[in-house]
Amino acid sequence: MKSDSMTLRRWVNRVALTLTGLCALVTVSTLFFLLGYITLNGIGAINWEFLTQLPKPVGETGGGMANAIVGTAKLLGLASLIGVPIGFFGGIYLSEYGHGRLAFWVRYASDVLNGVPSIVIGIFAYILIVLPMKGFSTLAGGFALGIMMIPIAVRTTEEFLRLIPASVREASYALGVRQWKTTVFVVIPAAARGLMTGILLDLARVAGETAPLLFTALNNRIWSHGWTEPTSSLPVMIYTYAISPYEDWHRQAWAAALVLMLLVLVVNGGARILLPRRRETA
Repeated sequence: MKSDSMTLRRWVNRVALTLTGLCALVTVSTLFFLLGYITLNGIGAINWEFLTQLPKPVGETGGGMANAIVGTAKLLGLASLIGVPIGFFGGIYLSEYGHGRLAFWVRYASDVLNGVPSIVIGIFAYILIVLPMKGFSTLAGGFALGIMMIPIAVRTTEEFLRLIPASVREASYALGVRQWKTTVFVVIPAAARGLMTGILLDLARVAGETAPLLFTALNNRIWSHGWTEPTSSLPVMIYTYAISPYEDWHRQAWAAALVLMLLVLVVNGGARILLPRRRETA
């Protein structure tokens, strides 16, 4: 009887291991298929002209998306300045200080905001910034993306800080260190790698958003000066070029998708490489 039970357990273990392995293989295969398909279709259109020149007039072949690359960088930079600090300090509050009803409502509001469709956030930014300013702008686009970054930054910061063992905090308290100093000089440095990963995931989350930018930054086929003019971005250019009837624009849409994907991968991979080195030299 005992032997039959052990045999059944072994078979169940093998079946479960096989299923989990297949699921992991499907996940990885899907990722590599997506990366390979985008690379295959986009690599042929990427050249120096594509990276450094403005789009050509409608109907002409050639040109590039330099303005969209710069515009995307400006939008993500502004969004990070808005969303990351608010989400970071909100996550610190929830992890280290928030234990009452207020913390419950902050978490609830963060989860609700995370589930709001991006197009709704775009409409909100349109009403709040575009209409009063009487024009589309980089500022409005960065504001919309920044709002989208807040809930993810809040929850990832909270979760990574909670992973730090309570014994680390207690050891600091035992030395007479105040709570805020413990949080700043002990807990946050201990969770630095996870916090950086959360910020990068946050950036990757909003880097490909198109709907809110159509209501805020709109688009531009020339250079955008300052922060109060419409600006081009890679997601909007991909959308515009992909639905056009021009074959050359389709190739450039694939190239823009590849550039956007590479930017996210480079930032993510670079931070993962550099951050451990900083911790070792600290």
